[in-house]
Amino acid sequence: MEEYAYVIEYLPAGHASESGREPVVQMIGEDDYTLLEASVKPGVEMIVSKRAYIGKGERQEISRIKKRLEYEELTSSATSTLPMILKKMIEEKPDKYLAFINKAGPISMRSHQLDLLPGIGKKNMERIIEEREKEPFKSFKDIQDRVSNMGDPIALFVNRIMIELQGKERHYLFVKPPARK
Repeated sequence: MEEYAYVIEYLPAGHASESGREPVVQMIGEDDYTLLEASVKPGVEMIVSKRAYIGKGERQEISRIKKRLEYEELTSSATSTLPMILKKMIEEKPDKYLAFINKAGPISMRSHQLDLLPGIGKKNMERIIEEREKEPFKSFKDIQDRVSNMGDPIALFVNRIMIELQGKERHYLFVKPPARK
C-alpha cells in the first residue's frame, strides 16, 4: 500500500461521464508507482505535481482512494504530465536508482537487468559494470562523468518506468506488476 502519491491530473468537476460528480485526482504512488484515482476532500484545491498523503489514518486532501488505474485509463493530460512527475520523483530519491545501477545483475545467461533500461546499450552496460567494480556510483552526475556517451541516467529510469506502467513487460524492475487476468 502506498503512503504518498503525486497528483498527475486534477479534475475539479470530476469525470463528465459520471453522475454525482466530485473532484478527483489521478495519482502515481511514490514507492511502487501504483496508478490511482482518488476523491478530493470538499473545499480542497489540488495542483499537478503535489505530493499527498494517501496512507491509513487522517488524510489532509484525499477523502478516499476510488480505484487502481490501468495506464490506458489515464487522461491524455495525465499521460503527458507523467514523465515530468517521474523525473521529479527520481531526483528526490536518487538512492534507490543509484543502488540499482550499483547492484543490477544478470537475469539469464544472455540478458542483464541493465539491458532493460532503454538506451543503455551493450558498451555502456559493460562500462557501468567495469566502473562500479572500481567504486560504486555516488550520483547521477558521477555516472555521466564516468560512463561516456551515457546520456541522462534519470531519463533512462523515466523511460523504463513508463514502459512498465503500460503493463506489457516480462520483467518489472520498479513498478508493481499488474494483476494477471
